[in-house]
Amino acid sequence: MAKAYNPLDYENLARSVVEALLNREEEPLAPATSFEGAGVYAVYYHGDFEPYSKIVGLDPPQPVYVGKAVPTGARKGGLVSSTEGRELNSRLNQHAQSIEQAENLDLKHFRCRYLVVESVWITLAERFLVEHYQPIWNVVIDGFGNHDPGAGRRAMKRPRWDILHPGRPWARKLTAQESTEQVIARLENSFKKRS
Repeated sequence: MAKAYNPLDYENLARSVVEALLNREEEPLAPATSFEGAGVYAVYYHGDFEPYSKIVGLDPPQPVYVGKAVPTGARKGGLVSSTEGRELNSRLNQHAQSIEQAENLDLKHFRCRYLVVESVWITLAERFLVEHYQPIWNVVIDGFGNHDPGAGRRAMKRPRWDILHPGRPWARKLTAQESTEQVIARLENSFKKRS
């Protein structure tokens, strides 16, 4: 027996937000003009870094990273507007800065799509994007979205993203638990599992 269509099902709700995001044109990372709001975004890579060759040029494009920016105060509960503040704009600019600091990446090879979304749908849409696309910076080369952990937590290990893309000053202070070659091997293995 066929399952009845439920427009309020998690996947159907998330898919509508994701479709709205993916219907937007790709823009440079970070966007040229500042904007207000919180929401979801996808980052795309169009460069020549050899370990990423399997995702470059795909049609439709495969995001290298997806993320969210929630309204200030959203983590503390209560109703928070998604159209006030510049959380999404700020997050995209932080990502652009991380890429600029990387020694082996060029910001001009990155594009993004973003969508200001009502706060209740932000986490739902991000989760759907990660589950559906399995972006390599979300599931294999973790740590791109990390911030400086602060002096009290310097015993943490260096994120894989910073092992593969050295350059962020704070990450140099953390201990690498893997070599660049090991991180690349992990990435190649993930591509094999997808094919």
